[in-house]
Amino acid sequence: MSITVSLYVENQVLYVNLNGELDHHTSDQLRSRLNTVMGESQIKHIVFNLKHLDFMDSSGIGIILGRYNQLKSVNGTVMVIGMKPLVSKVFELSGLSKIIKVIEDDSQLESAIRGIA
Repeated sequence: MSITVSLYVENQVLYVNLNGELDHHTSDQLRSRLNTVMGESQIKHIVFNLKHLDFMDSSGIGIILGRYNQLKSVNGTVMVIGMKPLVSKVFELSGLSKIIKVIEDDSQLESAIRGIA
């Protein structure tokens, strides 16, 4: 069980690329990195790229929901792009799809970012 995390910031948008498994074993690593970057930069929006995420449990839901609550206080947004069927099912069952914007592919990302800027 491992995860690879790639983060970059552009125009107050934090892009989070995840590869592997986001579960109770790997969530602390991701949470720590997110807290560091968000503490150092003026982040208003987050885009989680989940195209290469093979598995996510409730710990992953908690991380995404935590960032949503954090950014809601500054009128920010959280978006998710691309999900494999298993991750999508967890996302749907958790109810996150009702509050987090889901983008199907990269072609929709640019217009979604323009819509929040």
